[in-house]
Amino acid sequence: MVTEQEVEAIGQTLVDPRQPLQARFRALFTLRGLGGPSAIAWISRAFTDDSALLKHELAYCLGQMQDRRAIPVLVDVLRDTCQEPMVRHEAGEALGAIGDPEVMEILKQHSTDPVLEVAETCQLAVRRLEWLLQGGGAPAAGPYLSVDPAPPAEERDVGRLREALLDEALPLFDRYRAMFALRDAGGEEAALALAEGLRCGSALFRHEIGYVLGQLQHEAAVPQLVAALARGAESPMVRHECAEALGAIARPACLAALRAHAADPERVVRESCEVALDMYEYEAGPAFQYADGLERLRPPPSQSLSPADP
Repeated sequence: MVTEQEVEAIGQTLVDPRQPLQARFRALFTLRGLGGPSAIAWISRAFTDDSALLKHELAYCLGQMQDRRAIPVLVDVLRDTCQEPMVRHEAGEALGAIGDPEVMEILKQHSTDPVLEVAETCQLAVRRLEWLLQGGGAPAAGPYLSVDPAPPAEERDVGRLREALLDEALPLFDRYRAMFALRDAGGEEAALALAEGLRCGSALFRHEIGYVLGQLQHEAAVPQLVAALARGAESPMVRHECAEALGAIARPACLAALRAHAADPERVVRESCEVALDMYEYEAGPAFQYADGLERLRPPPSQSLSPADP
């Protein structure tokens, strides 16, 4: 049983800019797992922070929670042109993930947003809502627990999925469906097909490729992720997602790349490397879970002596 005092303590860690970013991320993902109105309230408070990376993850978590009580704050963030594009984009995607038709109009309004990443995100979110309303229903549970911006395509042939993924004449929603089908297919061939997407499409598309490769965690994609992270001319939102993917894959080559960019001049990339190094440590270590906010609050159970102990 989690007490309100524990939720508050975790929330205080999240909103405290003096805390290390890694600790704030772990607090955020703990609140996401706990859910409920108090968790949503604490996550919402952190949108006043000056870290675009943190705010992006706040919106992501609110979408993954699929609690319609988060809709008002996400609409406010989407509308707020003072927020960074990657934050507004994530708010739009989160509204699509929650899946409530009441947000259809606001998403349609921002489907022509002057910021391309925001416009494309809202177009995808509208398509997802339309798919749900047309009887698509929630996609069948796959190997990943995320709520995705598009359902996986029904096609299972990796070669044909690769062609759809890389076909820039296709609607973005259809290419995303191919992307998530490749992720679910798994294996080296699918990972390499996805990695080809890091060199085509819009920044939004390439950033989603980085995210999916982080979920897939296949080391065949490491060279392409390292190369994308190293491209200074690449969009920061793409480079940040590639950094986090490398942290999730957690191979020695990933560690070297993350350390090389730990002092990157682009703040969101630098912070992503910081968080990714923490994720690398988790993936390579014995910890049971990354979202360990409760474990950090609670003392370990005392070691009682057994009858055989002296």
